[in-house]
Amino acid sequence: MNDRERIGKRIAEIRKQKGISQAQLSELTGIAPGNIARIELGKYSTGIDILSKIAKALNYRVDFVEE
Repeated sequence: MNDRERIGKRIAEIRKQKGISQAQLSELTGIAPGNIARIELGKYSTGIDILSKIAKALNYRVDFVEE
C-alpha cells in the first residue's frame, strides 16, 4: 500500500466513524465529491491544503494520517 492509499484509507475510516458521508465531507471542505472519492481510493494526490481542509472538517489534527 502506498502513501496515497494509506492516507485515503485513514480518511475514509475517520469519516465513517464520524457518520459523515462523502457528500457531506465535500460540502464541509469545498472539495468536489468525486475528488473525495478519489482521495479515499488513493487515486488523488493530496497536498497540505487539502489535508488541512479534511482534518478541520473531521475535527482532527493534520497529522491524523500518521495514526
